[in-house]
Amino acid sequence: MPSDLTTMHPPCGQIQRRTFLSDLGFGATGMALSMLLNRERSGQAASTSSGADTQGPHFTPRAKSVIWIFLSGGYSQMETFDPKPELNKYGGKTYADTVYPDPFQDPRYQERARSVVKVKREHDKIMPMQVGFRKQGESGIEITDWWPHLATCVDDISFVRSMYTTDNDHAAEFQIHHGRHKLDQKQPVVGSWLSYGLGSLNQNLPEYVFLGSYTDTRVKENFSPDYLGPKYMGVEFSLDPNNPLPFGARPQTVLEKEQANQYALINELNRISSVEYPHDEKLRARINSYELAFRMQRSVPEALNLDTETKETQRLYGIDEKETSIYGKRLLAARRLAERGVRFTQVYLSGYGEWDSHQKLKENHTRSCKRVDKPVAGLLKDLKRRGMLDDTVVVFCTEFGRTPAVETRGNTKMPSGRDHHPHGFTIWFAGAGIKRGYVHGATDELGFHAVEAPHYVTDIHATLYHLLGLDPTRLDIPGRKRLEIDRGKPILDILS
Repeated sequence: MPSDLTTMHPPCGQIQRRTFLSDLGFGATGMALSMLLNRERSGQAASTSSGADTQGPHFTPRAKSVIWIFLSGGYSQMETFDPKPELNKYGGKTYADTVYPDPFQDPRYQERARSVVKVKREHDKIMPMQVGFRKQGESGIEITDWWPHLATCVDDISFVRSMYTTDNDHAAEFQIHHGRHKLDQKQPVVGSWLSYGLGSLNQNLPEYVFLGSYTDTRVKENFSPDYLGPKYMGVEFSLDPNNPLPFGARPQTVLEKEQANQYALINELNRISSVEYPHDEKLRARINSYELAFRMQRSVPEALNLDTETKETQRLYGIDEKETSIYGKRLLAARRLAERGVRFTQVYLSGYGEWDSHQKLKENHTRSCKRVDKPVAGLLKDLKRRGMLDDTVVVFCTEFGRTPAVETRGNTKMPSGRDHHPHGFTIWFAGAGIKRGYVHGATDELGFHAVEAPHYVTDIHATLYHLLGLDPTRLDIPGRKRLEIDRGKPILDILS
């Protein structure tokens, strides 16, 4: 027997020669087995807090995928989906001049507000509505005149007019995605939780995709997996036909077979390392990313090739018009991804802060509504005619609303906009498991507070978990238990 113990126990960070040769010999078999096991686990929900695995969703799902449409900056609820004629009646007057209680003295004002930006929000003079509105569809739901195309879809939508959040500044944009206030510890975003809990429906595409462009890098918080690890981060796709997968294209000087061999070698070396470091999340994510990246090089260009769509479909989304082309392409791509099994497609449908109309609200909202209206209506009509509203949920949201009164902060001589307003705003759902042509909740007569069936933003998340068959209490990570408000509660009233 050799006396040198190093022949039996390799130095730290190394492996035995016999193990290395064995791994190389069975490398191809191991990779094939890994892919088969991965497919078997693709629908497996995450471990429960007790450590027991659950196969598939926790209960029968109503939906299989989500298209999450986000409008950055905070659109005005009064000029979009929650018309308030009392604003016209009391336009130019103060809250004290109305027959309604002072909203600033309402206990809900302090309960729901955690200011981050310490500025005096001066908005006492009521601002009239800047657009007309009328009842639409068989449901007779009121919607403002800035949505002529979306108005034809109201009978397929459930409007929730009683949302609130707790951040009075633009960190509310990230809050609606992960549910936590800027002053609190962050959480993984809703798309990451769904990816973590449900896995993939298509091994050649990510579970979670981000579509959009941005100049502010903070936007990445909107698709951050936080402590779930990089495997569950939203994957950014580009609609550039020459480069649909940024940083993932095969160089023209490398043959496909040659690259396949490179990936195989890299993955095998990574797997050898994973034996030594079984708890290294970054290593596991790197292994998954190499495998997925190679498969995506073929599947992504096909999925994002909008030229294969008929001209009629492209016109439906407004792709043939300059004002609506970009947003139309993003939403058509989202439909194609959902069609191919992507669980969660997050569409960043405007530039950062586009709807933040502190001034010139009428001018800004008129322009922005026109850019969004036709593409969104086109998406709903396209999903409906394809039967995809039976298994796809569409969420349309923003970070907060706008104040009922005109903003007069600073040296503004001719105020013409509304300030940030976390106390009451409107979002909507459409699709699988959702009532059609329905309004849930309400703000007060001036559009200030969410007073009827109020919902914190994580209730949106909980509704999606419910529709996709997940119990969020069973997704907790040991040592990372979330607060009840962060889980939210499903908005049961809008479910069919």
